[in-house]
This record gives sequence, C-alpha cells and structure tokens, in this order.
Amino acid sequence: MLERNIETFIGCDASYEDADIVIFGAPFDSTTSYRPGTRFGSRAIRHESYGLETYSPYQDKDLTDCSTFDSGDIELSMGSSEMALSQISERTRTILEGGKLPFMVGGEHLVTLGAFREVAAKYPDLHVIHFDAHTDLRDEYLGVQLSHACVIRRCHDIVGDGRIHQFGIRSGDRPEFVWAAQGHTEMHKFNLDGLKETVNALGSTPVYFTIDLDVLDPSIFPGTGTPEAGGIGFMDLINAIILVGGNCNVVGCDVNELSPSYDPSGVSTAVACKVVRELILSLNK
Repeated sequence: MLERNIETFIGCDASYEDADIVIFGAPFDSTTSYRPGTRFGSRAIRHESYGLETYSPYQDKDLTDCSTFDSGDIELSMGSSEMALSQISERTRTILEGGKLPFMVGGEHLVTLGAFREVAAKYPDLHVIHFDAHTDLRDEYLGVQLSHACVIRRCHDIVGDGRIHQFGIRSGDRPEFVWAAQGHTEMHKFNLDGLKETVNALGSTPVYFTIDLDVLDPSIFPGTGTPEAGGIGFMDLINAIILVGGNCNVVGCDVNELSPSYDPSGVSTAVACKVVRELILSLNK
C-alpha cells in the first residue's frame, strides 16, 4: 500500500486501490557522464504539469477519466548505484504485486534497470521497446558496468537476444553498433522507421517501454544531459507513443533524462510533461 504524494502529476489523483497505473519518480543521476541534473527531472515534470490541460486533443482522452496514482519520488541512496537500483526495484515490486502497471519518471537512464529487473521477473517473455539517441550498449564505461551508458546492455543480460528493439539511435561507440548488428538487438538508426512492423509482430507479448527524451532533436528538447543533433520531431514521438501504448501489451514503462536546469525557458520540461500525459492516456485503452 502506497500513500499519495502531496503534489501529484495533473489528473493523477486516483486512490491507490482504484488505480490501474502507479507513477513514481526516480531522482538519480550519479553515473551521468556529461551534464548532471536529471535528478531534478521528475520533480520538475510533476510541478510543471499544472501548465497542461488534462485533456489530450491528440487522443481525445482525458486524464480525469483514467485511474492513475502518483506515489511521488523515491528517496534514493545517491552514493550507491546498486542500492538505488534495489530501492527502485522494491517500489516496482510493490506496484506489480498490487496488480498495477509501474510508470517511472527519471532520472538518468540507469534507473530503468531497477524497474526492469522486477518486470522481467514477473514476465519471463518480456520484450523491450527503447527510444533513445544513444545505444546504451557498452559492457562497461570507465570500468563501471552500472552506468547510464550500459543500461540496455544490462537489460540484455536479463532477456538475451531478439528481445530488445531500439529506435532513434544515432550515437555510440563503434563496438556497440557492431555488437547490436550481430543479432543481439534489433536497432533502427536515426528515426522510428520499422516501429509499426515491430508493434504488429509483438502482438500480445509483454513489453517494457523505455523513453530517453534525448531521442528528440535538441532544437526541441535542449534540457538533457547529452544532447545529440539529428533527433526526431515532437509529433513523431507523440504518434509513436500512441502506437506503442495503444497496441502493445505494455506492462511497465519509463520516461527519463530531463535535466531542467539546461533549459531555463522551461520548454523542455513542458515537452516532457506532454510526453508523460500522452503515454498515460495511450495506456488506458
């Protein structure tokens, strides 16, 4: 049983008992390799969500018609990645045991591993749909295996070949691309081409959906730790979210890598808020 956060994401004020989706924040950025600050992302998204309407004209749905509970941010052990991941896993496990869908807001991308461990334990045939600018397939980064640069490789350690579908990738070391091309992941470079075919092929298979917001072009979303030119557009992302959320059997998801201090205009946070809203709504079929 979880208690409602004092400040919730707009429209996400159902009781825990009635909720189908439970949001929680993972304010962690201890392995960020370039510009830190994503630990403030979940709080900013929650606070600035009140600049949105609960209604989405993209989907003709309203958050007030959904049953979503916001359990707030986890207080994480910033000095230990493994402890922080264990704390994320514990929150995820509680949500899954309650028969609800865990929706995590980061935080750097490493936080995905904490939630993914628990979702994969419950759903052994789990697949991953991964939107990102970066491969995140290094086996280690500067000698560290628990790094945001390695998170999808660590997910692969759990599910193996043929289960990870990557889109929007445009940055990484050569060995990462070579490793992916050997059949370890299904990588779609630069854009979201092939997503519809992947969604159709997955059918009712359980899916973990992870969105690194730097998949967006930095002209749209500059407020992130490692901006990469050449990203997708906002409507490309929204349409893709609606496609995945509305057609896949999504059993866990996350949105991460907003670093609000790098965009004092607040536009990046506003974009992140709308992404979260549209993903929540797409999951309410």
